[in-house]
Amino acid sequence: MNWLEIVGPAWCLGASMVLLTAPLGCLLLWRRMAFFADTLAHGSLLGVALASLLGAPLGAGVFAVSLVLVLLLQGLQDRRLPMESVLGLCSATLLCLGMLAISQVPVLRSNLQGYLFGDLLAVGWQDVPVLLAIIGLGAIVLATQWTAQLRVAIQPEVASTEGISPTRQRLIFMLVLALFTTLAIQAVGSLLMGALLIIPALTARLLSHSPLQMVCWSAVVAEVGVAGGVWSSVWLGQGTGPLIVVVLALIFGLIFLAQKLWSRLRHRFSPKH
Repeated sequence: MNWLEIVGPAWCLGASMVLLTAPLGCLLLWRRMAFFADTLAHGSLLGVALASLLGAPLGAGVFAVSLVLVLLLQGLQDRRLPMESVLGLCSATLLCLGMLAISQVPVLRSNLQGYLFGDLLAVGWQDVPVLLAIIGLGAIVLATQWTAQLRVAIQPEVASTEGISPTRQRLIFMLVLALFTTLAIQAVGSLLMGALLIIPALTARLLSHSPLQMVCWSAVVAEVGVAGGVWSSVWLGQGTGPLIVVVLALIFGLIFLAQKLWSRLRHRFSPKH
């Protein structure tokens, strides 16, 4: 068995996705928009179904629906409507519409689990160049806008006084996240995309003392999680998406418990004044 042909494309794509998952996940936490990632992910199912019905590439359908959702959320901003509630409405509606649409496409019904939970091992070498180009585009946009994104996420009032438009930066952030959705549905599916972004960032928050450290630690945790999930999938014969998330959750749990244990031991054995 040629392991390079099976694992190579999945590992290459998963390792490259960290260029987006690390900064996007941290920005989601800083902006308190974790629910937005789930909303986009649920909309990806509808994008897959529409693309199949129209004979278009699945990635194009996912990005189109994500783009419409971004514009819709921009229009739904209203002080009377809490954004979390609006996201909940959109998330549930899109998930139901996506499931109903997929049920009407026989060729998609047979692979429903793959769209829900992802199948990174299904990626072939012929898919890698296009997917890497998407990752590169998203990474370039984030890199050129990073200072402004950081200011808006952490100090929005200061950013406004410096001439940075919070609305423009929010739109750029959501568009890059929509671009990432086209990749994530293959890696972890529509139901687990938020976890791929949030868990590494949460873990990094336990280890970091600055935004840069948090992004770097998030990248490291995501790399380990993807590698562990891909190889576990090969050894156990289970889906890559759930295993990636389980490995990431285990890393978070171990680090959290280790820090709690160390804190208690240090407090107990520290010299009393």
